[in-house]
Amino acid sequence: MKRIFSLVLVLVMLALLVSCGGGTTMTMGTGGPSGTYYGYGGTLGNQIKTSSGITVNVVSTDGSKANILGIDAGNYQLATVQSDVMAYAYAGTRSFETEGALDSFRVIGGLYAEAVQLVTMDPAIKSVADLAGRKVSIGAPGSGVYFNAIDILTAAGLTEGDIQPQYQSFGDSADALKDGKIDAAFIVAGAPTPAIQELCTTTDAYLVPIDGDIATSLMETSPYYTTYEIPAGTYEGQTENVTTVTVKATLIVSTSASEEDVYNITKAIFDNIDAISAVHAKGAELSLENATSGMTAPFHKGAAKYFSEKGIDVESK
Repeated sequence: MKRIFSLVLVLVMLALLVSCGGGTTMTMGTGGPSGTYYGYGGTLGNQIKTSSGITVNVVSTDGSKANILGIDAGNYQLATVQSDVMAYAYAGTRSFETEGALDSFRVIGGLYAEAVQLVTMDPAIKSVADLAGRKVSIGAPGSGVYFNAIDILTAAGLTEGDIQPQYQSFGDSADALKDGKIDAAFIVAGAPTPAIQELCTTTDAYLVPIDGDIATSLMETSPYYTTYEIPAGTYEGQTENVTTVTVKATLIVSTSASEEDVYNITKAIFDNIDAISAVHAKGAELSLENATSGMTAPFHKGAAKYFSEKGIDVESK
């Protein structure tokens, strides 16, 4: 009888774990260890595990495009991506022209502003126009950073051929700036970004504004950009607000994920904003409005169910 009772107890406990998501394990693609995606992904993964019982294994990746392709290949079930790269993937344009439109992912929600940060150590570079003829890191070819850089150069009346383009990661860009191998770098991530923090702490690096006619032109041609101010004091030596443009960091999920699991993940994040904010500064940007506005791909039905309970209807598929 004791054996039977113990067996029944174990089965009941397993059933309870499965019912609250405890039987699910997902892998989340993020970004490089010098960017915001990786650290913030770890914070979200811990909160999801704590609140829903779903285990999230967070891995470092090459960023947005790699994450979307990873979901498409079945290697990841969750990922953080730039909202503009997500738009390219869903429509099959720009960095996804070769692959074509992908329908293997859905949106859970927007997370925070990803500022386009133009960083330099050269006091002669005061505007985007001053990049002409300079060695400038513009991200890996076809990456989100690459297209952000091209968009901004175009808005400033420059082409890729007007600069000496270097195709580097966040960490490599910071190292190259420090070593004098490049003159400036585009880095697209939530501010403060670890790679830029380290650079500004040890050198005279500073941010170049992306504003005025450049920002206006950019938003007219690419409406997923918005203006954004990086507050004074975000980086060592930054005494004034710096105006730039931003896209949105977005959490996406595989279409293979169940409605129940995705509902529980969405609830775990947006019911626990204070707890997430206490661990990571970007948690302060979480909100229902930010999560549901400006998305260019459909939401997962599980996420849509959660937002509907909060009085917000989103397009789902």
